[in-house]
Amino acid sequence: MEDGEFRQAMAVLESYNLQLETVSRQVRLLQVSLEETTRARESLKALNDAKEGDEILIPVGASSFVPVRVVGEKKALINIGNRISAEKSIDEAISYMETNGKELSEALKNAVAALEEIEMRASELTAAIQNEYQSRQDSVQ
Repeated sequence: MEDGEFRQAMAVLESYNLQLETVSRQVRLLQVSLEETTRARESLKALNDAKEGDEILIPVGASSFVPVRVVGEKKALINIGNRISAEKSIDEAISYMETNGKELSEALKNAVAALEEIEMRASELTAAIQNEYQSRQDSVQ
């Protein structure tokens, strides 16, 4: 490997490392979003199954729940994007959460696949760089 190729390989490896950081962050965000969507869907299902006057626990975040008593018409305010919410029936809200969960699962699967691909390429390049470095060290001695 020539010096220019060696420097270029080092630059590409640095690029891979930056990509790994970015995609890892995406994976974490997608996982959190999927978990929140799942919790919301389960809470909506519990509300849908409850009868007027029943008391159910609703998650408010950080593994905390509040007891609420079911009253009146069952509706939910659902964030539909960019800080915009819409009132939906519980069935519509559950359906929305299920669709959103499927989309998040697919995006997570794709992000994990991209992460694995970048990790594989970075690993192969790291091994090649280490071999070249060792070869250079051996030739100096």
